[in-house]
Amino acid sequence: MNKIDHEDFRVSQPIELSKIPTTYDLGESEKKVEKELEKVREKLGKFQDTIYAHDKYAILICLQGMDTAGKDSLIREVFKDFNTRGIVVHSFKVPTELELGHDYLWRHYIALPQRGRFSVFNRTHYENVLVTRVHPQYIMGEKLPNINSVADIDDAFWEKRFEQIRNFEKHIAENGTLVYKFYLHLSKDEQKNRLLRRLEKKEKNWKFSSGDLKERKLWDDYQSCYQDAINKTSLPYAPWYVIPADDKPTARYIVAKTLYDTLIKFDDIREPELDEKTKSNIEQYKQQLENE
Repeated sequence: MNKIDHEDFRVSQPIELSKIPTTYDLGESEKKVEKELEKVREKLGKFQDTIYAHDKYAILICLQGMDTAGKDSLIREVFKDFNTRGIVVHSFKVPTELELGHDYLWRHYIALPQRGRFSVFNRTHYENVLVTRVHPQYIMGEKLPNINSVADIDDAFWEKRFEQIRNFEKHIAENGTLVYKFYLHLSKDEQKNRLLRRLEKKEKNWKFSSGDLKERKLWDDYQSCYQDAINKTSLPYAPWYVIPADDKPTARYIVAKTLYDTLIKFDDIREPELDEKTKSNIEQYKQQLENE
């Protein structure tokens, strides 16, 4: 299988999404790709145990993408070998009344992983510069001072929000959270195919919403907002990776490999050693147990 370099997907300079492919050829069959994913996710699962024991870093994984991009199935397949004690998945939907009673980052702050754990944000704090930017009327529900109508939501408002997000990510990164942000880059044609499958297969009907078609008509608006958000917030402490997502097994493998290849570079992440007293008495403890 063709080797991949995670740096090929990392956003380190301004991008144009329309010029980035939504497919990637790994040079192998789907079955082989899935086998390779199994190997990588097993390594990730073992590394998770080390991070849990080390207990100094937290890992935040942010997933964004258009409807049907494959976020749910990616979470299921990539983190299948994780111990459930060490990972929590948060799916952020329309803010509740309680959440709207706080600033827009509040619900994300309280969902951050504790040290030694992973958290996956399925849709993230970026919804606040994506959905709300395409539908600025939603901002009115936040009851913000000095925002009395949609007309008050200008470019300066969004720039301030980008600054707040950068500061949020910088703060958590400086305090031990490793931030990974993945944009699942789906083509409009492939979204159409996936929506059709939801309609054609009875067992998938429940996934379909007529609202998906309304949002699809705003495809270009969303692409513009995604591009702007990625370009303004992909920084060394919280990089974006644009993942070709037309083929789900390939996307899952690239995400898993990116996580593993970058995490193992942290050579300070290791299981803690026993204290000298315990280490020197290991044989005694073993004998004590064997003689019970």
